[in-house]
Amino acid sequence: MATESSRGLSDHVRGVTVTTLACLAGVSAAVVSAIVFGTDPSTVSTTTPLAVVAGFVIAQYPILYALRVDVSEFGIKDNLYVAFMTFALWFLSYTVVLSTGVSF
Repeated sequence: MATESSRGLSDHVRGVTVTTLACLAGVSAAVVSAIVFGTDPSTVSTTTPLAVVAGFVIAQYPILYALRVDVSEFGIKDNLYVAFMTFALWFLSYTVVLSTGVSF
């Protein structure tokens, strides 16, 4: 039986919520990066789109709190998971956008 956290979400629902939000944030960060920085080949050589990813990682914590996920219980493993999943989905999505030449 799943254990309940102090805010009422089971461990499974908490994990699905954190993973879903991190993945959606990564894809959204890719779209924002493409809109703000463009899809030129010169964009690949800059690291400024990573600032968008950092912003999306930080913006997830208030959203998780609003979704009743107790972020005060997050350890280093949970924080690294959120950052990695957001970065990984951003990297994959932004690579597809840059490779296909989609313009926004």
